[in-house]
Amino acid sequence: MTEFRVGVIGGGQLARMMTPPAINLGITLKVLAEADGSSAALATAVVGDYTQLEVVADFAKTVDVITFDHEHVPLAVLQALEAAGVSVQPPSKALAFAQNKLHMRERLGALGLPMPDWAEIHDADSLDAFIEAHGGVAILKTPIGGYDGKGVRVVSSAADAADWLSAEGLAKVGGHLLAEEKVDFTRELAQLSARTPSGEFRAWPLVQTTQANGVCAEVLAPAPNASEATLEQAAEIARGVAEGLGVTGVLAVEMFETTDGRLLINELAMRPHNSGHFSIEGSVTSQFEQHLRAVLDLPLGSTLPTDAHAVMVNLLGVDETNDFLPHYAAALKAHPEAKVHTYGKGARAGRKMGHVTVVAGNAEWALAEARATAKILRGE
Repeated sequence: MTEFRVGVIGGGQLARMMTPPAINLGITLKVLAEADGSSAALATAVVGDYTQLEVVADFAKTVDVITFDHEHVPLAVLQALEAAGVSVQPPSKALAFAQNKLHMRERLGALGLPMPDWAEIHDADSLDAFIEAHGGVAILKTPIGGYDGKGVRVVSSAADAADWLSAEGLAKVGGHLLAEEKVDFTRELAQLSARTPSGEFRAWPLVQTTQANGVCAEVLAPAPNASEATLEQAAEIARGVAEGLGVTGVLAVEMFETTDGRLLINELAMRPHNSGHFSIEGSVTSQFEQHLRAVLDLPLGSTLPTDAHAVMVNLLGVDETNDFLPHYAAALKAHPEAKVHTYGKGARAGRKMGHVTVVAGNAEWALAEARATAKILRGE
């Protein structure tokens, strides 16, 4: 092959951040965006409906491999591409588990991987029974369509989910809901890794994540005070998921660390992930470069850190007007060590619009710098 051409379905910030490493690697990056003016417009972008086979098939003719900015492309579309000989990475057999949390839990259980107690819920009685068996509270999730805290509720009775349990509500999510035990955890962790179609596997150091209103707010790399045993276990869990589900490209395994020191799998993302943005400056190989290498089945890069600590703070929209750019110069002047990334999105409260990364030898200093930079950008 004299030219590498990668097609990304989805025009969000993940596709946008694949652009610099694609240029550096000499890869032609093309994006099938949902609309004009997408975050990934810096790449060669075409606009089209990713749910339509004809649109995606025409796009696939222009590239060597198809990969993703999100996991929402219908499986039937991907299976038709694969049947026609198109390289889809990760493949539809893996994305099936990312698109349906019930199927994911069933498969992880069959693989013997650690996770919270769970049950398939089909009516009020089954939910109340699960709640009663788990201390009077449960986490209820829609098995399809949820992200960033959407499609998740804490419930203490079936009455708390009457709308989801109605015939109309169940019909929207495939007829079933997923109930999980409310885990008594000390912190949330994420293990990022990458795997090629030929089986090469590499993992980054385990990170600690902090959530705000169901959205990732901060990431500390590596996870503070993680024992060697915890680091090894997290990497092996990621390997077990990647190999057991057939995932290629970057994989993020979000986990709980329980009060008694166990690691339990919470969520999976089969693509570059918010918990890995620190790697742009904080790792020898960023998650975006690694994803491109992996889906093309090229040798993977080193995941060693560039310094002792890396901190990432998300720039979440504060209102309907501040896109962070009015305060950009002031933030850069006050904190020259900080790296500020903006995603080219319109302002909206709570929206992921960018992030700040600081890499340093001292974790406390790095976190303070990143937070202070974000504060200026928010106009505070």
